[in-house]
Amino acid sequence: MKYCPECAGEVTHTIPEGDNRLRYVCNSCDTIHYHNPKNVVGCLLEWEGKVLLCKRSIEPRYGYWTLPAGFMENGESLQDGAAREAREEAMATAEDLSLFAVYNLPRISQIYIMFHGTLKDGFADVGEESLDVGLFEKAQIPWDELAFPAVTECLQRYYDHHPRSTGWEGRVHTADIHSRPGQPVDIVRHTAT
Repeated sequence: MKYCPECAGEVTHTIPEGDNRLRYVCNSCDTIHYHNPKNVVGCLLEWEGKVLLCKRSIEPRYGYWTLPAGFMENGESLQDGAAREAREEAMATAEDLSLFAVYNLPRISQIYIMFHGTLKDGFADVGEESLDVGLFEKAQIPWDELAFPAVTECLQRYYDHHPRSTGWEGRVHTADIHSRPGQPVDIVRHTAT
């Protein structure tokens, strides 16, 4: 950042008084410009033992499979954002959403907040950000063609600890994911809470 979006003055990369991190600070109006992690919201929707996946029609990871997910918008709740992403990517209606997993991706300053729910009437179709959509049983999932490590981790936790299994209600999976897409897995799992 070179110029302040508030007043167009030049900015300096410095540690403001009372802070402990480098920030962009305007030399003219003293506005501190914070760059905070972005929230990605999504959902793992199931229908009759199968899960919904979307084949991406956008970069990054064009042509790879993913769960419906994307950046949260201003003015929406986490659940509303996850349901919106299902509509946009798969023309799907998400029902009975409950928090399933939270993944920290410090390498790219993102937090994935994933919900589990039901795909209404089992209906999905290609949305504006997808080349294809499908319902997959575990053996059918294209594991080597999944777009992001967080998607792989979410699906693995789902199959290891199905959200509707006895004794698992209300637990949330958490992990720090340090892997880049297409590289060896580097995940630190935390105890489900």
